[in-house]
Formats: sequence, C-alpha cells, structure tokens
Amino acid sequence: MKKSLLLLGCMTIGVMAAEQAATPPEGVKYIKMLGKELKGNLVKYLKQDPSGLQAAYFCSKSAEDLTKKVNAEFPKGVRVRRTALRYRNPENKPDAIDTEVMKKMEAAIKEGTFKKKPVVVDVGGVERVYVPLIAKKACLKCHGPVAKIDPKVHELIEKKYPGDKAVGFHEGDLRGVIVAEISGKKSQK
Repeated sequence: MKKSLLLLGCMTIGVMAAEQAATPPEGVKYIKMLGKELKGNLVKYLKQDPSGLQAAYFCSKSAEDLTKKVNAEFPKGVRVRRTALRYRNPENKPDAIDTEVMKKMEAAIKEGTFKKKPVVVDVGGVERVYVPLIAKKACLKCHGPVAKIDPKVHELIEKKYPGDKAVGFHEGDLRGVIVAEISGKKSQK
C-alpha cells in the first residue's frame, strides 16, 4: 500500500513536470512511430470500406503484431504499448499507474481543462510518457455506441474479443493512451 501511494505521489510530480516542459519528452518520437503505422493502416482500410469492417479485421488480426514489429526497431530499454480504461484486447489492460493517468485525463476533459499534451511519469527508473488518444468520428465505427456500429463490425468484435469494453465512446472522449516506456531514464523535474 505504501509503495502504491509513493508511486502515485511520484506520478503527480511527473505529470506537473511534463505540463511545464517546453520540448516534447523523448518517448513522444517512439509513440509517433507506432501511431503512424497504426493510423496509416486504419485510414487505408477505412477508405476501402467505410463500414469499418476491414479496419476492425486489421486491428483484430495485425495490430498487436505491428506493435511488436515497431518495438523491435527501438533501442534496448524502449517499449511502446497501447492501453485504455475500456480496453478491447485483454493484452492491453492498464496497470494502476496507467489507470490513474487516464482518470486524470478524463477528469480534465469533463472539467474543460484538458490539454492534449504528453504526461511523463517516473516509475522506479522507467520513464513513462503517455499520449492521449481522443475519439474522432472515424473511431466511432468500431468504438461508438453499439447501436451505431455496423452489425458485421460488431459481430467481428464480439467474436474476436468476447470481453470487449471498448464501445460506447463519443467524439472527444478519451479513447485510451499510447505509452512509451524508457528504462534507466529519470524524468526531468
């Protein structure tokens, strides 16, 4: 319990430091590399099939492998992953620190004080950089209210992810985050 409170205290300091930083943290460049790969594929599949079925199929079949491929290109000690409070793939389940960061982001969105900036957290010598993913109209094809998702897309999602929690979003909601973890690096405070 003490360790959890200490980590959350450190996280708060890291969050404040990131908000004051003038230049983006190093982890942002790694996040952009993964984001570019994923977004490029999703845009391509959504253009081919506006229903979202091909994009959903791509995510269910290839997103994790693509994430592993991109991570293999990074220097030793660097890893990028995706997570969300309401996740689809159980492999992307958030830990306690991820959850706390995302809850703060959601609260800021509700309060109207949200700034789409990276959040930096030092977790025992590992710098975590969080970049928020805000739901856009195109995201709602697979992540929107169930009644508005194409039935074939919803059927595929239910088949691939029986415990899916990643639906019911609206434009502007926090869909999740991409996290870069850099070992042996302390965040600047």
